[in-house]
Amino acid sequence: MADCRRVIIVEDDCDFRESMVEYLVLKGLDVTGVESALQFYQSITMHQYDLAILDIGLPDQNGLVLAEYIRNNTDIRIIMLTAQSSLESKVNAYTAGADIYLVKPIDFSELSASIYSMLRRLDASLCLSLSQQAVEPALENKHSQWTLIRSNWTLCSPAGEKIKLTSKEFDLVERLALSSNTVILRQDLLTGLGYENNELGNRSLDALVHRLRLKKDGLKYSIPVKTTHGSGYSFAASINTV
Repeated sequence: MADCRRVIIVEDDCDFRESMVEYLVLKGLDVTGVESALQFYQSITMHQYDLAILDIGLPDQNGLVLAEYIRNNTDIRIIMLTAQSSLESKVNAYTAGADIYLVKPIDFSELSASIYSMLRRLDASLCLSLSQQAVEPALENKHSQWTLIRSNWTLCSPAGEKIKLTSKEFDLVERLALSSNTVILRQDLLTGLGYENNELGNRSLDALVHRLRLKKDGLKYSIPVKTTHGSGYSFAASINTV
């Protein structure tokens, strides 16, 4: 498990961060350490991570804001590791999306155990998902097909629900619909949508996907735009463009 699992640590205390990285690498994990939220955003455009360890008091962005971004835009699991021990801080962290909340100072063996506990749950969830796919291979049929209507920038769910899209949202879905259930690389999406291939462009793309996913209130089906860490996005359902 460890050789295919990647962990990123976002911690501005250099000595503490490097000590964690060194310990967790010795425990068999593939670990990257960064000192700011900016470096985290840059790193996830190039690499895929399964778990993030976040401090709350980062120099450029509150760790709770970063946790909320991770939860809304990725499948990365979150461990908050901070000196803030108040009940309010814990509640805010779990509300933002943390899976585990740990308070400094911490024994690294406890941190390692928490990480592996989370990874085992991820493995169990993956096995269950694969098992369900094997039992029900025909989930994608005519009854679960989405429809993208060019004439009025509308996305129709399998239940017939109509979702109005902005021009940029339509362009994104149309490009994903060209190869449904296939990951479209971030660089190709950036170029196709007119974004620069830099930090601002990547943030704009992620924000566009986030806004699209928010269009789910009152719908029977959520828009199935899926993230593949470090690679791109896909429309994880059958879709027909008319």
